[in-house]
Amino acid sequence: MQYSSKQQATPIMMGAEIFIEPGQMPEEIDTWFLRLKEAGMTVTRIRLFETYMHRADGSWDFVLFDIAYRAAEKYGIKIYGNLFPATAFTDLGGLKFPRDDEHFKAISLYVEKVVSHFVKFPSHYGWVPVNEPGVGHFPQEQFATTKYAEWKAAQPVAGHDSHGYDRFDFADERFHLHYNTWFLKWLTDEILKYDPHGIIHVNNHAIFKNVAEYDFPEWREFLTSLGGSAHASWHFEYFNRKQYALAVAANCEIIRSGAGGIPWFMTELQGGNNTYSGFLALCPTAEEITQWLWIAMGTESKGAIFWCLNPRSSGIEAGEWAMLNYHDQPSDRLVAATEVTKSIHQHIGFFEGAKELESGVNILYTRESLWVEKKLQTGGKPYEGRSEGGVMKSAVAYFEALSEAGIQVNFKEIGEFDFTRDSYLGIAIILAHQISIPSKYWEPLQNFVLKGGKLIADGLTGYYDEHAVCLMRMGFPMRDLWGADALEYRAIDAIEPLTIDGIDLPSFQWKGILAPTTGEGVAYSGSDVAAVKNHYGDGVVYWIPSMVGLGSRLTDDYSALNQFLSMALGLSDTPFIFDAPQKGVLMKVLYNAGQTVTIIINKSADNRVFKLNTPGDGLPEVIYANKAGTVPGSEINIGPEETLVIKWA
Repeated sequence: MQYSSKQQATPIMMGAEIFIEPGQMPEEIDTWFLRLKEAGMTVTRIRLFETYMHRADGSWDFVLFDIAYRAAEKYGIKIYGNLFPATAFTDLGGLKFPRDDEHFKAISLYVEKVVSHFVKFPSHYGWVPVNEPGVGHFPQEQFATTKYAEWKAAQPVAGHDSHGYDRFDFADERFHLHYNTWFLKWLTDEILKYDPHGIIHVNNHAIFKNVAEYDFPEWREFLTSLGGSAHASWHFEYFNRKQYALAVAANCEIIRSGAGGIPWFMTELQGGNNTYSGFLALCPTAEEITQWLWIAMGTESKGAIFWCLNPRSSGIEAGEWAMLNYHDQPSDRLVAATEVTKSIHQHIGFFEGAKELESGVNILYTRESLWVEKKLQTGGKPYEGRSEGGVMKSAVAYFEALSEAGIQVNFKEIGEFDFTRDSYLGIAIILAHQISIPSKYWEPLQNFVLKGGKLIADGLTGYYDEHAVCLMRMGFPMRDLWGADALEYRAIDAIEPLTIDGIDLPSFQWKGILAPTTGEGVAYSGSDVAAVKNHYGDGVVYWIPSMVGLGSRLTDDYSALNQFLSMALGLSDTPFIFDAPQKGVLMKVLYNAGQTVTIIINKSADNRVFKLNTPGDGLPEVIYANKAGTVPGSEINIGPEETLVIKWA
């Protein structure tokens, strides 16, 4: 089958989901689409509930949803139809996998009936085959276990045998990765039977926990665009409220990397209050709505859809999440989104083709690290460094540190990084507590540094292979690259200083003791070497076998880490960064046709004044400010919770 749809151009579209359920009146539905138009929005997503269409006698009644599609046409709104096969009334997220063969056939019939019906409407735009794929655990349905047996029987013998030691094979995790992809592709193929040029989009969710289930490079082969859900109430457990803008930024970067050469846009952003649903009760402020929307745009998103416009009336989410109040009037959140949308439309020529101004710094994670971390949990006292989440929090720590410096950082699964270039001068990789480095990446990492790349490895990075077998005592495969062997790791009870070039980094959880080979000792614990710097080919490696990233996060102080990163990676000459790190401030930078746009957000409690390192004599033009921020010359003056968007000629 040809997936030509992924080649279609994707316009920038802003919108909010309209929730359709029995009991709603046509006048209400009409009003909601009018509200979208009034807000300058052009797209919505609708859950096409089978339970509200498929009658007990086997007939289909589409009338309620037809009303919505006709109202969308009336007001110039395009609809993503979110497939929602029959599920329990209390099921918030919807279908993830078939239960059995009969259910599989029923899903196929549902796709046929729904797609062939709604594709005829002028307001139809595209399809979301599964709402929020990813379940956080191995699927247990009979259909999945049958597929698992077939898949496992077909698997080749593993090429890397971990020197013959007993090992975990992580077959469950590898199958789950495969199974998500298989089901999405099957659904896509079913959709394209009835809509041959259909636009296919999908929104992953809970990215910081579920990302190991997603094989984004494989998804690119059949998706038109990639998306995601970013709900503070559900998905930001690793962050406090002041860090939610950072969480959105990291979420967006992971999706941008996953999308690769296809477009991406944020399918769901939390738009309103939640009361009994979600892991915590939260109502976003108008300022937060503004921040999240601009962050998505600053990460090359083709727009965003808020969840949701109108409150549903029944179920666990009754009365929740909406951007309209109960009288269908715009909340301050919708007003804020409207102002952002207006600004983007005024400068649409810039934003449609804008690209992120990358610094060359790449934070890489490995899904095997997430698998190993989860597999090895044995209960007992929780530790930030070794409890589930330590791997991702460590990567996030470096992302947050560099964000405070105004550095644009890629956040990628290691398989999404391009290891085929001829030169990596000016490129850096950070492996923050990535406890498992699969054997297939040992040589690519060597070539990366050999060709001029800079590499920083902290924590227990490289401690295990892909089978959770410890690498430290059997001819460490990174010895030549990292310039040392590890003699042992010692657990430490408190954060201790680890001094490199006069910079006191916060050593946390473990302290590694190294025996240098070609590396130079750059930090010591008494007379023991505790970190090395190794020149390898045209590049350089820093091996810091302690969790200095997570230690910085726990102390809520990235100043020393940023000093070290600036020195080790040579970031001071990077264009469009802060002249000095700004705690609580983050920035996204886009460029297009000789112009640059900086999106600066102040999450601190104070007014901040600082300079931006701008190349040449670029003239600033404030194109959006939701408070009283100003830009005299290259100096930024920004208030608390303010978003300031500046175009530089």
